Amino acid sequence: MTLVLIIEDEAQLARAMQINLRAHGYQAITAGLGADGLKLAAQHPVDIVVLDLGLPDMDGVDVIRGIRGWSSVPVIVLSARHASEDKVEALDAGADDYVTKPFGLDELLARLRAASRRSPAQREAPTVETADFVVDLAARKVVRDGHEIRLTPTEWNILELLVRNPGKLVSQQQLLTQVWGQAYAKETQYLRVYLAQLRRKLEQDPARPRHLHTEAGMGYRFDP
Repeated sequence: MTLVLIIEDEAQLARAMQINLRAHGYQAITAGLGADGLKLAAQHPVDIVVLDLGLPDMDGVDVIRGIRGWSSVPVIVLSARHASEDKVEALDAGADDYVTKPFGLDELLARLRAASRRSPAQREAPTVETADFVVDLAARKVVRDGHEIRLTPTEWNILELLVRNPGKLVSQQQLLTQVWGQAYAKETQYLRVYLAQLRRKLEQDPARPRHLHTEAGMGYRFDP
């Protein structure tokens, strides 16, 4: 049965959606805060997220970015924001669909069916464990020997990209364009500096890395 996570601070609307979805064959769980929604998304095998943007504790766009840190689960935005720039921002952050309030139940059900067809066959794990450290993609943190390791935003973005492609070569150009932007596609010295920093923080022996490998002239590879 498809499990839908509803992140909506209007309790009456969330409850109505939950009841209606269950009546149409879905499982549905709810969260009234963005932080609670992120926790539920990490703790449960969610198939689709239905998300309001105007949450009390954080903007819904930040919730999308948090989910996209480790998951490709379909995200449908339900929002009272009608402006084109709001839709562009949410879709660029990783939302798959955008529905404006007020909406009809039939439309929501149709959007859910479409999202179900695109839902990934395999669910991603929110954490990646190695013999030396654990990467919590949902919480955006790294723990080594029981202590959280402080990473800069750039270090985290590099590590996240590598960890999400375990065992695969990630090219220098892909790292540079996704972490710094298209204008930095040839700045390979940046990668040498930041990979050295990551190895010093995460590897037992940075001179002989076990997890963060360099493929000379090509790119980098993460081995769990």
